[in-house]
Formats: sequence, C-alpha cells, structure tokens
Amino acid sequence: MSKTILAVDDSATIRQMVTFTLQAAGFDVIEAKDGQDALTKLTQPLSMVVTDLNMPTMDGIGLIKRVRADPAFKYVPIVVLTTESEPAKKQEARAAGATAWIVKPFRPEQLVSVVQKVLG
Repeated sequence: MSKTILAVDDSATIRQMVTFTLQAAGFDVIEAKDGQDALTKLTQPLSMVVTDLNMPTMDGIGLIKRVRADPAFKYVPIVVLTTESEPAKKQEARAAGATAWIVKPFRPEQLVSVVQKVLG
C-alpha cells in the first residue's frame, strides 16, 4: 500500500512541484491550497502532511495545531516547507507539533530524503 501525503501550499507552482517530486518517489499526494482547505481533506488516513507556513485563510501554524488536536491525525508527521528561516518561527512550528523543517527553495531530492527519513 502506498503512503499518502497531504501537500499544503497557497502557491500552485509549489504544490505541483511537491506533488510531482513525491509521486515520482512512489507516494500518493493530495493537494490543498491553504490550511482551511487542508482540514476539509483530513477524511482519510494520511502518512504525512507537508505544509507551508505563510498562507491566507489559515496559516501553517494554525493547521499544525488543528491537525495535532484531531485524535485521528495526532501522530501524523508534519514537515514544514517554507521560505521562513527565522529561529523564532521554527520554534513556534515545533511547539505547535511540526516534525521537520525544509527551507524554500528546495531541491527535489532534499524533499524526498526528508520525507523518507521522517517516515522511517
């Protein structure tokens, strides 16, 4: 059974790049345009969430907190994929429940490597 990853980013280009990269590595990918959209897609088992931080409607921190509050998704790894490199933002994301952090722009092999490492 292949693993399903929810890719959340307000940039369609970034979503397409993440989706293409992860599908090429053998993962199923569901796309969401922001945190609110992502919450509507939390209806099936997920192996991981990859999310941006800066998004309209609901940002990545809000999404992480909501995912962690849902018993069905409490232990799903969450990788933050963002342009933010501020230590304070990183700490805020970790405190909310983020598992790993990748700074944009990213290399496709870097994304696959982090995803595979986190999924073990």
